[in-house]
Amino acid sequence: MSDFTFGGSSLHYNCTGSGKRVLWVFHGFGQTLRNMDVLVQQLSEQFTVYSFDLFFHGQSVWGHKENLLSKLHWKELLETFLTQEKIDKFSVLGFSMGGKFALATLESFPERIEELILIAPDGVKTNFWYSLATYPSWAKKAFRGVVIRPRRFQQLALWMRRLRVVDKGVVRFAQSQMNTREKRHRVYFSWMVFKELAFDMNHMAELIKQYQIGVSMFIGKYDKIITEHNMRPFLQKIPDHTFIILESGHNRLVEAVAEHYTKGFSVHKSR
Repeated sequence: MSDFTFGGSSLHYNCTGSGKRVLWVFHGFGQTLRNMDVLVQQLSEQFTVYSFDLFFHGQSVWGHKENLLSKLHWKELLETFLTQEKIDKFSVLGFSMGGKFALATLESFPERIEELILIAPDGVKTNFWYSLATYPSWAKKAFRGVVIRPRRFQQLALWMRRLRVVDKGVVRFAQSQMNTREKRHRVYFSWMVFKELAFDMNHMAELIKQYQIGVSMFIGKYDKIITEHNMRPFLQKIPDHTFIILESGHNRLVEAVAEHYTKGFSVHKSR
C-alpha cells in the first residue's frame, strides 16, 4: 500500500499483479479499494493493477474542504502519477461511482488509454442527485439539509417510494448509505466535490472511436440503480464494444464480473 500526494491531497493505492499491461481500478460509492480485490485477483495475470481509494473513501484525503475537484486538477494529479510510476499506455476500470473517475481519466488521456471497462457505471447518465448538486445555492442548502439530517432524508425517501418516483431497491440502497453520520457526510461531500465530473457522452464516444479504445460494459440484470435502458444510448454510439448482462444486482456485480473472467474470458487489447 502506498500514498501519492499532490496539491494538498493524497490518493491511497495498491499495486499488484505481474502482467505487462497496466490497469487502473476505481471502486464504487461507500467502498474502498479492497472491495475490488476479488476482481483484481482475476486480472492480475493480464495486468499490473493499480487500485485506488477515491477521495472521502478509505485512506485517501481530499485537502480542499468543499472546493470542487475539477477535471483539470484530476488530470494534473494523474499526469504527475503517470510520470512517477513511468506509465505510458494503460487501461481503466470503474465500478458504479468509480465509473465517473474512469471516464474523467479517459477524457484526460484518450491517447494513452487502451481499454475502458465499465461496471454499472455512474457518469454515463446524469442522475437526479448530481443534478440537484449543481442547482443554485438555495437548492444546495436544501440538498445539504436532506443529507445531513436523517429524518428529512427518511421522509423524502418515503415520499418518493409512495409516489413510485424511484424503485424500492434504489431506496434501500440509498438508506444503506445514509444510516450513520459518517456515511451521510461522505454522501454530501462526494456529491458536492465531484459534481464537475460530468460528461458529454457524444464527445466521449468520439474520443473512443478516434483513439480506437476498447470498451467493455457489465451491468446486472436485477440492478435497479444502473439499468440497461440508461446505458444503451451511449453504447449505440460505439459500434465496437462488448456489453454483458450478468445474473446479479448492483451490490454483488463486482463478484459476478470476477466470476465471468474465471470462465476464461480476457480483456482484449484494442491496439
